[in-house]
Amino acid sequence: MMDQSIQFDLGLINRYDKAGPRYTSYPTALELHEGFGDREYRRHIAKSNAAGGPLSLYFHIPFCDTVCFYCACNKIVTKNRKHAEPYLANLCKEIAMQGDLFDSSRVVNQLHWGGGTPTFLSYEQMLTLMDVTREHFHLRNDDKGEYSIEVDPRETNGQTMKQLRELGFNRVSLGLQDFDPAVQKAVNRLQSEEQTFSVLAAARAEGFRSTNIDLIYGLPLQTVETFAKTLDKILAVAPDRFSIFNYAHMPARFKTQRQINDADMPTPDVKLAILQMVGQRLTEAGYVYIGMDHFAKPDDELAVAQREGHLYRNFQGYSTHSDCDLVGLGITSIGRVGDAYIQNVKELDEYDQLISQGKLPVFKGVELDDDDKLRRAVITQLICHFDLSFAAVEQQFGISFASYFAKELEALAPMQADGLLMLSAEGVKVLSAGRLLIRNICMVFDKYLAQKQQQFSKVI
Repeated sequence: MMDQSIQFDLGLINRYDKAGPRYTSYPTALELHEGFGDREYRRHIAKSNAAGGPLSLYFHIPFCDTVCFYCACNKIVTKNRKHAEPYLANLCKEIAMQGDLFDSSRVVNQLHWGGGTPTFLSYEQMLTLMDVTREHFHLRNDDKGEYSIEVDPRETNGQTMKQLRELGFNRVSLGLQDFDPAVQKAVNRLQSEEQTFSVLAAARAEGFRSTNIDLIYGLPLQTVETFAKTLDKILAVAPDRFSIFNYAHMPARFKTQRQINDADMPTPDVKLAILQMVGQRLTEAGYVYIGMDHFAKPDDELAVAQREGHLYRNFQGYSTHSDCDLVGLGITSIGRVGDAYIQNVKELDEYDQLISQGKLPVFKGVELDDDDKLRRAVITQLICHFDLSFAAVEQQFGISFASYFAKELEALAPMQADGLLMLSAEGVKVLSAGRLLIRNICMVFDKYLAQKQQQFSKVI
């Protein structure tokens, strides 16, 4: 049985707490460039079709009813629901354009609506979007796919959950962040326990296979005691998964974060104490640490996939579908098709202009070279499974690991001395104390990091 425990070592965390990527991809999105456009994307789609295999679809729904001050997502805040109509019309056109390029026999095993707030849309709009998707892509009708959606409980009810289930969704992630009234007021997200738990109960009643709760630690006015109260309330209803993110306060980059009073921010010591409490409480409650802010019940598909060695990581986080090419749809969405990453344009006007011209709304991308693919495999294996076999990498890529990564292995030696990992002639095994610092271990294998490190948030 795989060891999925974590060990909280304050001294180690303080020593290693520096900026670094979250590795939802390698190379990271910072390496995408504008020299990669429509023509290059079409070439990679052709290669992808020749290879075959299932697909994953991501839809970005950028609209929000109100602004949450902590948010760093690409969003459009509006009370006017009609503002979504022209965007949805363009999104449907993009679905048709992209769908025509992919082999119609390729089954969509994974689908995700993110945002913004996907539940900003009316049921009629969501129905249209799903119908158009089904017309141009081969969606499953047996409920065996992983079809997920992010919902805001403040504008979701039992009827909404019934409708989402009828549309084919079987996984749901509920945004919450914190129940404490003072914290909610400080970040402009007022949300009651009744709203949240009624949606969770409705999801279960409608037969959603997995429920996830999103929390954030490090928000203004949070303390260990207040966050523990929030956590205890949620543990009482036992969702299948938790996503507990470290808030990265970067008001210079994200304008909405300037609404937060810097004096209200918890100290680094308080943030670490909250993280320690979270790990202890969730472990005691029977959840296992998947990695990178994610916890799940032992029988959840993520936990099972990790134990069985086929967990994967993509732009939506951890996934059980490593065999899927990811098609990004809508503004700012990022896809991975074949050996390339592709991002759509970020602004509504530019998106509208390209769609109206019948052009794919590609903004930039990057084609992976052999070294990128090798390092991606190493980083993905470490961040998903905390274990790396040199022989497996050597067999797949035809290299001598010790020779190719001589400098990297040398850089891992101090981490071994600190008890983060165990190095042997056979490979790398991340120990319990190293799991919370897995980003640091992965960073050793990142050849782009030196010139880009200051653009990332801290690892803890």
